[in-house]
Amino acid sequence: MKKLILVFGAAALLASCGNNSESTEEESNETVTEETTDEDEVIEEETSIADVQLTLSSNDQMQFDKTELKVKAGQVVELKLEHTGKMPKEAMGHNFVLLQAGTDLAAFAAEAMGAKETDYIPEDNSAIIAHTGLIGGGESTSVVFDAPEVGTYDYICSFPGHYGVMQGKFIVE
Repeated sequence: MKKLILVFGAAALLASCGNNSESTEEESNETVTEETTDEDEVIEEETSIADVQLTLSSNDQMQFDKTELKVKAGQVVELKLEHTGKMPKEAMGHNFVLLQAGTDLAAFAAEAMGAKETDYIPEDNSAIIAHTGLIGGGESTSVVFDAPEVGTYDYICSFPGHYGVMQGKFIVE
């Protein structure tokens, strides 16, 4: 009797496996998806239109966590800006503004200071390659843009008074 049950069980198991690889793949994909959300996030990132993804953090002490970012000429760049602080954007707002090579930072910042209605992005934005919106503590935003030609470019936060310490170099190789 035990042999009959064992043989019947083995036959049922083999019959259920079959050669249906599509079903097996779907089941394994479902398992991976259910097991971890980190892999889901990686899959989402892989489907991004960007060639390179950068993350830049800012805080309530008027600091970016990186003073240098590197990409290759012509790459599609997705830059995510995170504000790890707690203060609202009205008091400690941050943005990312990538400027054309040779832009006078002090002159640009002075012009930006008067552009509160547009999140401190001046009406004449011909000096800007790319920028994010203004964010406050706990918020994040992103911008997608084409990397400019080979060279070194400045990036700043254009919130009044921030550009002096919140700046870095965007290096295109």
